[in-house]
Amino acid sequence: MTIAVSELIVRYLERLGIEHIFGMPGAHILPVYDSLYDSSIESVLVKHEQGAAFMAGGYARASGRIGACITTAGPGATNLVTGIANAFADKLPVLVLTGETSTHIFGKGGLQESSGEGGSIDQVSLFKGITRYNKIVERTDYLENVLNQATKILLSDQPGPVLLSFPYNVQKEMVDAAILDNIHSCRHTRSQRDCAQPAQALAELILAARHPVIIAGYGCLRSGAQGEVEQLSALLNIPVTTSLKAKGVISEQSPLALGSLGVTSSGHAYKYIVDNADLLIFLGASFNERTSYLWDQTLLNGKKVVQVDLDPTQLEKVFPADLAIHGDIKVVLDGVLTQLDGREGEAASFERLHAEIERSKAAVTSDYAIFQSGFALVEHFYRALERHFPRGAVIFDDNIIFAQNFLNVGSGNRYYPNSGISSLGHAIPAAIGARFVEHRPTFAILGDGGFQMCAMEIMTAVNYNIPLNIVLFNNATMGLIRKNQHQQYHQRFIGCDFANPDFELLARSYGIGYKRVETAADVDDLFTGHDLRGAINLIDIVIDKNLFPNYSSRR
Repeated sequence: MTIAVSELIVRYLERLGIEHIFGMPGAHILPVYDSLYDSSIESVLVKHEQGAAFMAGGYARASGRIGACITTAGPGATNLVTGIANAFADKLPVLVLTGETSTHIFGKGGLQESSGEGGSIDQVSLFKGITRYNKIVERTDYLENVLNQATKILLSDQPGPVLLSFPYNVQKEMVDAAILDNIHSCRHTRSQRDCAQPAQALAELILAARHPVIIAGYGCLRSGAQGEVEQLSALLNIPVTTSLKAKGVISEQSPLALGSLGVTSSGHAYKYIVDNADLLIFLGASFNERTSYLWDQTLLNGKKVVQVDLDPTQLEKVFPADLAIHGDIKVVLDGVLTQLDGREGEAASFERLHAEIERSKAAVTSDYAIFQSGFALVEHFYRALERHFPRGAVIFDDNIIFAQNFLNVGSGNRYYPNSGISSLGHAIPAAIGARFVEHRPTFAILGDGGFQMCAMEIMTAVNYNIPLNIVLFNNATMGLIRKNQHQQYHQRFIGCDFANPDFELLARSYGIGYKRVETAADVDDLFTGHDLRGAINLIDIVIDKNLFPNYSSRR
């Protein structure tokens, strides 16, 4: 049986388990949209293509499955760039479909052409550095191979964005439907490396250490190793600190949790590691600029270092390790726990350890304190969020610094900081994308500068009845820029201040709820008097533009 390529594409999406596709139609992709009409896949119309890419990324991040977005040629594709770059940085499986002008007019100046011919935009080159695979499919004789290559990457241990562009005439060509039978769309079983020997070596290092510390990274979440990390920590009373992206690997209410490690954190974990640790166990943490305090060697000096990562390119990328293990974190920790079975008696005294942790907290001086004064309202908001949503909440956070210091993420919540390429305008569309698969109370947290970049996607949430709480920090400035100009440029403020719209009127125009927060009583009323589970709300938290967190990038 023969079918149109456009229909084959849609059937391919169905085989990949894709249930929603985010995008905006245009003339050059309409054959695929027409085939979506009879599909079980829901087409979600966005307000800007960047929003589609962020939604697909949010969907992939929350579900662990393939996110998908679709646009037309030319500007439809170019508007995706930032969102796709973000997915690439976070290694998210995002499939991007774009249209293209018909092949017979390549190089002739076709409207919105991106073939790279005749001086037109070269889409392949444009996306080369931010996709794992991208292809303009100009013929159907190699279509099977292209789809298999795309599938292999999307379902791999180290996925990333894949972009396939289909010229208009190719979408309408007829092909044998049996092509689909040759597409290997099942996730391959991960090959299990023999981790017994390295697990034994790691167990011996842990038992020989007096003050081991686990530094848990995003790889723990990708591996699903939260339970194993918590079990190892509890077995031998090992304190755990996390990278920003791994907040919540263990409950941050745990007495063994040191909070997140990094230049924008309180300094508690830093102080404990520098003063006490003799063994650092990096689990899926890349020790990047933020986590490492710009690669501060003080964190590593005089300590043994272990690094476990599924991605071999991360091993010893920025520091030498006494033991570097290439393997799945969950599998390696299972092996370590087996080695340690029955040896609980060798655990550090919890009372002594707790006293040391408390001493390190008390010793954190003003040099480490990120928020010395003036942010009590923000802290009160996060404490209320933690109290009223101890589990089951999903949080997409562009602001990051407040939550890193004020929010203890419980293991029953999901926290997604925008730390890929740290692009403004991410939280709202990413949270919308996640909400299609995570039917839990959802918060998108961002500043008023980033809000202006993505506010139009609120209407997408309205159109599809997607409950969402948008938490807006309102200080009428680009806070990070103003902070840097205050600290490093003698308060020569330029390009940071702006006027905001009336957010209450804006919320009313969207037909959503609104709450202005100026006092602690307003925070309490927000959580007790507003529907934060089933409604769309804009929460406007007013802060002073002349108050700054006390950290410096030291650049």
